[in-house]
Amino acid sequence: MFSRRKRRTARPVSPALAAAWEALDAGDVPGALRQVWAAGEEQPLAEVALVVGRAAGSAGFTDLADASAALAAAPGDARALYGFGYACVERGVPDLAIPALREALRRSDGALPVLRELVSAYEDEGRHAEAVTDLLRHEDRFADWPDRYLLVHNAVLAGDLDLARRQHALLSDPEDPQWQPARERQNRTLARVADAERAGRLGPADVRGWQYVLGGTVLGTLSPYGFDEGMNGRYAWLQDTPDQCLRGLLRLRALLDGTGVRPRTVSLLPDRDSRILGLAAAEVLGLPAEPFAPGRPDTVVVAYDLDGLAAHDGGPELIGELFERVPGQVLHAHACCWTDPPAVTPDSAALLHQSVVAPWGAQLRPGSDGRIGQGPADDRPEAEIAAGITGADPSGDADGAGDGAGPGDADAEFAAFVTAVAGTWLRGDRARVRSAGPVPSSRFA
Repeated sequence: MFSRRKRRTARPVSPALAAAWEALDAGDVPGALRQVWAAGEEQPLAEVALVVGRAAGSAGFTDLADASAALAAAPGDARALYGFGYACVERGVPDLAIPALREALRRSDGALPVLRELVSAYEDEGRHAEAVTDLLRHEDRFADWPDRYLLVHNAVLAGDLDLARRQHALLSDPEDPQWQPARERQNRTLARVADAERAGRLGPADVRGWQYVLGGTVLGTLSPYGFDEGMNGRYAWLQDTPDQCLRGLLRLRALLDGTGVRPRTVSLLPDRDSRILGLAAAEVLGLPAEPFAPGRPDTVVVAYDLDGLAAHDGGPELIGELFERVPGQVLHAHACCWTDPPAVTPDSAALLHQSVVAPWGAQLRPGSDGRIGQGPADDRPEAEIAAGITGADPSGDADGAGDGAGPGDADAEFAAFVTAVAGTWLRGDRARVRSAGPVPSSRFA
C-alpha cells in the first residue's frame, strides 16, 4: 500500500484540484488550468505543481514540466519555487506563478531577483497595487534601477499618483545607459498625467483620462451603456454601425483641429476594413487618400481594427513599420480591444471593445422567420460602403445618454480634454500597453 506521502506525489488530493486532474484525464488541458485558477491561490503548491506539470508535459513545455516536477518534489525549497514561478511567467500563465513566487520571496528573505520576477507576474495580471505593496515592503534594500523605477511604474498603473510622484522624485538618473529610454518614457508618462489631470480628476472611472496616461491614446467616444454594470465607458461585444464610425471620425477631426495638427493626406492600409474607413476619413477630413507608405510625414494612417490589420497578408510587417513615429504622422484606429491590446498603440482610438463586428461584417440579425442568425457580410465596393458612413447620422447617443447610467460624452467635454492634452500628444511610444490601468471593467468570456 502506498503511504499518504506517495499518494500525494502521484496526483492531487484536494477536491478543487481533483477536478483539474479529471480534466487532464479527459485530455482537456485548458480546462484543467481553468480549474486550477478557479480553485484559488491557497491550494498546496506541490499539488498545483502536479497538475501544471502534467499539463505542461501534454503541451510539450519541457521547461515548465521539469520545474513543476522539482517543486512537487521539494515544495519548501526557494529555488524550486522560483524556478516554477519563472517558468510559469515565461509560458504565459503568470497567475499560476504568483503564489509560488510569493512563497519563494518569503523563504529567500526578500531576494531581489525573486521580487522582480514576482512584480513581472503581477504586471502581467494587472495586479499593480499588489506589486506596489511588495515593492514598498523591500524599499530599504532595493536599487533605483530597476526597483524604484518599477515602483513608480506600478504606482501609476494602480492609480496612486501621489506615491508615483514622490518615488519619481527620488529616482536617480541611471548610470547604465540601457535604462535611459525607460527613464524618458516614465518622464513622458508623468507629463501626460499632469495634462490629463487638467482635464479631469483622473478618478477610478475616467477611462479617457487613463487611456491617455497609459499610452498617449486620445479616446474619441465612450460607451454610453453599462456604466452601472462595471463597463466604465468600454464596450463588451459590439455590433458596430456606420453612425458610430462617423462619430469616431468626427471626433478625430475635432482632435486634429484642437491640437493644431495639419495632415496633408489620409494613408490607406491594405485590409478591406481599414480601406473602407480610410476612404470615409478622407471625405470627412477633406484630404486626398493614398496607399500607406512607410515614412510618409504629415498623414493620418487609418485602421479600422489594428488586430485585423495584423491578420492581413503582410500585416505584421506593416505593424512593425507603424512603431516608428514619423513627423506629423497620426495613427488612428477606430476599434481597439482593451482586453488584448493591439501590438502597436494608436494615437487616436474611436472606441474600446472586447469584441467587435464591423458594420459591413457578418452581423447577427433577425431572419424572415424571426430567428436571430448571422447574416452575410456586405460585399459592395469599398467606396460605396464608405459613402454610407459619411452619409450616416452621428447623433445617435452622441450626448452619451445611452441607458442613462453614464456621465455623458458631449462634444464640448471632448474638446476640453483635447485642449488640455495638446502639449503632450504625439510624444508617447507606440509600444503595446498591456495594462488596462486602474479603471476596472467587466470582462466576458
